[in-house]
Amino acid sequence: MALRTLAVDFNSFFASCEEAEHPRLRGQPIGIVPVMADTSCIIAASYPAKAFGIKTGTGVGEAKRLCPQITLVEARPKVYIGYHHRLLECIERCIHVSEIRSIDEVECDLTKTFAPRDKALKVARDIKATIRREIGPSLSSSIGIAPNWFLAKLATDMQKPDGLTVLDEDDLPQRLLHLEIDDFLGIGDSMGARLRAAGIDTVAKLYAAPKAQLRAIWGNVEGERIHGRLRGENIPTPCEKNKTVGHSHVLPPKLRTPAKAHAVLHRLLQKAAMRLRHLGHYAAGLAAYIGYRDGQRWSDDLRITETQDTLELTKALNQLLAQPGAQRRGPIQVSVTLTRLLPLQIYTPELFDQPQREARERLCEAVDLVNQTFGHGSVYFGGAWGVTENAPMRISFTCIPKPEVEEIDPTRNRRLRPLPDRKGPEIDAE
Repeated sequence: MALRTLAVDFNSFFASCEEAEHPRLRGQPIGIVPVMADTSCIIAASYPAKAFGIKTGTGVGEAKRLCPQITLVEARPKVYIGYHHRLLECIERCIHVSEIRSIDEVECDLTKTFAPRDKALKVARDIKATIRREIGPSLSSSIGIAPNWFLAKLATDMQKPDGLTVLDEDDLPQRLLHLEIDDFLGIGDSMGARLRAAGIDTVAKLYAAPKAQLRAIWGNVEGERIHGRLRGENIPTPCEKNKTVGHSHVLPPKLRTPAKAHAVLHRLLQKAAMRLRHLGHYAAGLAAYIGYRDGQRWSDDLRITETQDTLELTKALNQLLAQPGAQRRGPIQVSVTLTRLLPLQIYTPELFDQPQREARERLCEAVDLVNQTFGHGSVYFGGAWGVTENAPMRISFTCIPKPEVEEIDPTRNRRLRPLPDRKGPEIDAE
């Protein structure tokens, strides 16, 4: 069976970017945080920090207890996105990137030129050497080579940091048997629990399970696909995108009141609505969440008519926030998520509100253009009053923000010109 896939996983990516920017941090325990507050949590840790038991999700207070000498760095998404694109350029010099899986993982197709083992190993070493030469030693990567993405991704986790692992057909299943079933892509906590409930608690039992049993456990054809992927079959693993659009924010102390938390939620909603329009999608659902200092949580969601109109989404958010559970004292974290997304191609507008809908579309378009030109928060809806400098751009590992959509340099020179075939202003670049 041919080696078809090469996976590149950048080690401790956010922390490594900071080490590349600040050589004094190299080899030190580093924790990347969304906001400088002891009630926040670590979103990325360097390997020296991980040696103390610090990982993604560890509270800042707990991280300081585990490692008093840890250096906390506030996240800088623009910097990490910049390194992401530089790393893609380095890999493209060696082999084409066939799929960007996340900000720190990419997939390359070996089948046409690099399928022989010696060529696959050479291109992997070329990637490492190019990154080391062009960017520096801080941005190390673990590379996995295997018959499919499922196994190549697994191989990247088998030797970290700076690893290079090949899984051949002859290695299966022997080199997998020491792993836990939760180590495999697509087996999270709930699926792991279902497998164990069915008596499958080791990789050996997972590998031996027949297709029909795995299909029954998964409840769909994905179980059969897992069966094939474990054996190296070239069954694609989709890179799911645009299932939801959302933002979250850990509140600094000055914003930990119900009114300020609600304003931040409106700020997040307005950012999410702008992203939704940029993607060309409509949302038919809205979910909001508030976490409190005492560990209590409030969340709720609402079905709505498909829309990308910020004003309609604002009405829905206000409806959710009117609930008593959203009014409690001591909020420390908030999030808003647009769900049930519908692509523009299959969206059917209402028949009887066309003039109003078109006017709202033009309004949202104008607000987006002004914010992209003069800086986000230049124009905003009133619910976000007083917090427009908060909730900056964030990165989730599976969604790489576009700075041109979320954060635009307000010093860039722009001018106003008329919209073609429409009344009103449009903003354009010089």
